[in-house]
Amino acid sequence: MVLEQEKELTTDLLPFLRVRKDGTVERFYNPQFAPPSLAETYDDVWSKDVIISPEVSARIYLPNKTITKLPILVYYHGGGFCIESAFSILCHQYINTIASQANVLVISVDYRLAPEHPLPVAYQDSWTALQWVAKHSTNGHNTHDEPWLVQHGDFNRFYIGGDSAGANISHHMAMRAGTEGLNGGVKILGAFLSHPHFWGSKPLGSEPVSSRETSLLYRTWMLVYPGAPEGIDNPCINPFASSAPCLAGLACGRLIVCVASEDELRDRGVRYYDAVRDSGWEGELAMFEDEGEGHGFHILNPENAKEMFKRLAGFLQNC
Repeated sequence: MVLEQEKELTTDLLPFLRVRKDGTVERFYNPQFAPPSLAETYDDVWSKDVIISPEVSARIYLPNKTITKLPILVYYHGGGFCIESAFSILCHQYINTIASQANVLVISVDYRLAPEHPLPVAYQDSWTALQWVAKHSTNGHNTHDEPWLVQHGDFNRFYIGGDSAGANISHHMAMRAGTEGLNGGVKILGAFLSHPHFWGSKPLGSEPVSSRETSLLYRTWMLVYPGAPEGIDNPCINPFASSAPCLAGLACGRLIVCVASEDELRDRGVRYYDAVRDSGWEGELAMFEDEGEGHGFHILNPENAKEMFKRLAGFLQNC
């Protein structure tokens, strides 16, 4: 009985995971992994896995009918900063579709997850990956360079993007690029944020007014970033907080925000679009909304997302 009490729960995020007082993390959602596609596939995309640093790895996707330099997309997966992987079946199928339809070279980043690696680790891993990709713009003769990037990547058409927590990461990568710059002077041509994972203490639009501190979104944030200054209004999760940097600092020339009408995060995405528009940011801004769909539907049910894939492909093809 004493042992059981010592292991009583501190955080319960069912059906995904729970954490006990002794620090034990019990994961109930363990995604199935897909191998890279080293031979011709149904969507004509090759893929392989690469190690970026001792902590960070990625899967690179290359349309196998490549005859010219391709746009580059650095992609960050979702999962509330605590679940999912760049190597899961869901992510693999989704990025295969984007690479094929948009004819882009994609680097899908596998960053470390909380609670074992609490934030801001995922942001740092994501920045490490972004800088690793960008450095290939000036190299090409180093034996450690990735040949697909050197031979097939067009660094004048450099994009970042992500879904849910990955969209949150993409926002912060664009902000950091504005203050620190990327290797080789690479500029981010565009960014897409799909169903961005933002939240805050004050409700927006149709968000629930009561019980916000018991919601899954609140409890997840407190788990993945324990001790975050300002808590749920930390600028990492709330880009509209008083302490958040001005959104005019986004270092990308084009931006599209995708939302879904039945997504709990929908109004945050719309507010983000409005805030960027009103910030004085000088890029090309767009928003796309899917009616009758929920959070991440395009990954879970891609057959329902043909229009969204079409819009993203057009965005990445700059048309």
